[in-house]
Amino acid sequence: MERAVADVMASGWFLKGEATRLFETDYAQYIGTRHCVACGNGLDALTLIFRAYKEMGAMKEGDEVIVPANTYIASILSITENQLTPVLVEPRMDTLQIDDTLIEQAITPRTRAILLVHLYGRCAYSSTIERLCEKHHLKLVEDNAQAHGCRYEEDGPARHTGSLGHAAAHSFYPGKNLGALGDAGAVTTDDDALAELVRALGNYGSSRKYVFPYKGRNSRMDELQAAALRVKLKYLDQENERRRAIADVYYRHIDNPHVILPGRETWLSGTSHEEVRWANVFHIFPVLSPHRDALQQYLKSNGVGTMIHYPIPPHQQQCYAEWNERSLSLTEEIHQQELSLPCNQSMTDEEVEYVVNCVNAFVPETTV
Repeated sequence: MERAVADVMASGWFLKGEATRLFETDYAQYIGTRHCVACGNGLDALTLIFRAYKEMGAMKEGDEVIVPANTYIASILSITENQLTPVLVEPRMDTLQIDDTLIEQAITPRTRAILLVHLYGRCAYSSTIERLCEKHHLKLVEDNAQAHGCRYEEDGPARHTGSLGHAAAHSFYPGKNLGALGDAGAVTTDDDALAELVRALGNYGSSRKYVFPYKGRNSRMDELQAAALRVKLKYLDQENERRRAIADVYYRHIDNPHVILPGRETWLSGTSHEEVRWANVFHIFPVLSPHRDALQQYLKSNGVGTMIHYPIPPHQQQCYAEWNERSLSLTEEIHQQELSLPCNQSMTDEEVEYVVNCVNAFVPETTV
């Protein structure tokens, strides 16, 4: 990485250069799409996708986009930024992803897309969702911000998330499985027209220098980020395997009645009852506990750092005050109980064992 960054600095070319072009080529090949368009960050990537669909006439202001109620707020911000209407659908408690059995009842004549969020690095895709999009002529947009390298497999070769729908947004925030040295993002798609339009919209709306057919924005990946990401991409699968190995230890050895682990990699998809395998990448390892705050404090006192993803669900945020009276009980339960355990490739076996032992030793005061 140091050599790659030094090469960029020596070149004197810092935007829209060879490093970005090479990363776009490598990442598109890795994901399995014809196009990768680099941009400033993951939120921009999502926002540009919906803006491009509006410019193409596939969507217009007021149209509806189905989105998981259990998600990071950026997913929803990209919809409302484009004057589209989010329709929140509750998750499944075994996967913490959108419940595909609830999607069809949320579809109306104004629905134009499903925004699928691979939250926590767990694949949210299912053949049920694919069939609904085909049946109702909906765009399938993936928020792949937390799932670089995640795969889905059913009756055929495994496919990476980010290639399963019509377009996908990726975030390379430094803490992600594939993280840059600052903010960066990308859009992947097989749609030639969409890719061209996303690229123009992210460059002030310019189709060529000083020609502006669209009212665009400035959202570009710089050469330093592209160079660093291109190096890190070579190690992504190896580092994801380490995350899976850590998660496997957690699944096999965490045994505490006050701590609930989400389902593993094989699950029954929707109403189809077909066994589907997906290779999660465990960007976050979430557990649920009705004693979440006490568990977090106990782990902290024993030297184990944790985070909450996320303490307040989008529909209860002040910026969406018009939704504050809604009751989305499963989403609220997740946000009240979720705690993320350490899970990344830098952890040693001894550290993983220590986390397991600490979690297993936790007893809430109310049960003592």
